[in-house]
Amino acid sequence: MLTIFAVPKPFHDHIGVIQRNAIRSWTLLRPVCEVILMGNEEGTAETAAEFGVRHVPEVARNTFGTPLVSDLFRQAQQLSGSNLFCYVNSDIVLMSDFMEAVERVSEQKSRFLLVAHRWNLDVKEILEFKSDWEEKLRTRAKELGTLAGVTSIDVFVFPRGLLGEIPAFAVGRPGWDNWMLYRARSLLVPLVDATPVVTAVHQNHHYSHHPQGKTGLWNGDEALTNRKLAGGPTHLFSLLDTTHLLTPRKLRLKYDLDHLLRRCNTVHILYPWLPTRWIRKALSASRPLRSRFGLTLSSLLRRPG
Repeated sequence: MLTIFAVPKPFHDHIGVIQRNAIRSWTLLRPVCEVILMGNEEGTAETAAEFGVRHVPEVARNTFGTPLVSDLFRQAQQLSGSNLFCYVNSDIVLMSDFMEAVERVSEQKSRFLLVAHRWNLDVKEILEFKSDWEEKLRTRAKELGTLAGVTSIDVFVFPRGLLGEIPAFAVGRPGWDNWMLYRARSLLVPLVDATPVVTAVHQNHHYSHHPQGKTGLWNGDEALTNRKLAGGPTHLFSLLDTTHLLTPRKLRLKYDLDHLLRRCNTVHILYPWLPTRWIRKALSASRPLRSRFGLTLSSLLRRPG
């Protein structure tokens, strides 16, 4: 069984609409998943009861009252008997292609972290979950939505105990999701990008849940603390750092130019215990490629996914 856990925002107005869409989609996944809604924000208990999913009201919070990622992951793994877990943001609609991807990867790898780009789409209404709803939403996302950049990661699938101790990150603030990718790479765990086969729909929304809006969310005290807990900007990895790509045909190692350059430039971050001469050789090997193709690490990080 796969256990999906999330910590919703208050179910107000448009946020309430898109969160209900997301949660409804999780309950329709097959094989059936265990769904856990965490936190005591307004409407969470009622929504959990309505959809017949589990509710965990008490979660650890920081001084700003924001739930801590570490406690969400700890409680989910303590309370569930599943071997596989998925943390997902509460505005993400998942479809059958997601479960197919999880099954394919878990059949081939016992340890992995599966992630994917999200599709940003304007959704204002309660979705009608009729027999053809997936096909319609997938088409709508591809025609009217946009594929988010390489630093936007809203879905994480992992086996029990994979990530170990997680710092006291504030959920919904920048940095912690990127640290998760760094964590997997530092543990030598396959980091799988399932974007070619998974359409994870992020329903666009406002940021009024933060007192200073989007600017405060990205640059406020909690964001700064998250980045500090992550170990600084060098530990904020992106989808450029994935090691495997799940395609319609197979799960394969990534060997494209961007990936090889990124691997060379992160050797010293991931493996500081390596002899310095080895690191210098890796960086030297990447210089002709960077010079020939006019690529630098900063330009790679600015590239869209």
